[in-house]
Amino acid sequence: MTILNHTASNSLSEPTAERILLQLKTQGPQSTTALAKAIQITAEAMRQQVQKLVDAGLLQGQTERSSSAGRPRQLWTLTRAVHARFPDAHAQLALDLITSVRSLFGDTGVDRLIDARREESRQLYLESIGQARSIGDRVRKLAAVRDREGYMARAERDGQDWLLIEDHCPICAAAQACQGFCRAELELFQEVLGADTRVVREQHLLAGARRCVYRISPSRSITTPIRVDA
Repeated sequence: MTILNHTASNSLSEPTAERILLQLKTQGPQSTTALAKAIQITAEAMRQQVQKLVDAGLLQGQTERSSSAGRPRQLWTLTRAVHARFPDAHAQLALDLITSVRSLFGDTGVDRLIDARREESRQLYLESIGQARSIGDRVRKLAAVRDREGYMARAERDGQDWLLIEDHCPICAAAQACQGFCRAELELFQEVLGADTRVVREQHLLAGARRCVYRISPSRSITTPIRVDA
């Protein structure tokens, strides 16, 4: 995935710079030392790369207050300019279509649009999951197809549960205009992953989180109802 534009790449070591941006996109704010270790370059080389990214308007610093008496840590995080460089699935076109559908057919028309998209995705996800029997296999297969759709998705084990982590939302603009898309996705995940699972959205990009995270648990271990975020 090429993140940097032509102007930025003229002044940066593009492969290293893109790895830094991707590391921060997927792992959240990190210090210079942590970035150097993750990218496997020296701390001095990382400081130089970070400064170039800051000068290009792609990184910004934030201070992490320590609970001890030690000095606060300087962490680096992405600016809004970087988020705009990741796939957005034609954000303006999506917004225009939603506006047109709502104008012509009202909210009922928008609901029908969401339902149609949900049904298309349902068929694709069920085909991708196939005959996978274990919950882990199903979550991994779902993560793979979501990743191909631009969600930067991955599956991680967490005790007896699985996490579906999506570091990017290529339909974020459309979801902001109509959060029914998010509700439909959560319901769809529950459906395609099977009745023996419970799906809970623990982090939500539109609620201020930096990504969306879904916890998938064996249904017999859950005593609380599914939380369906708007």
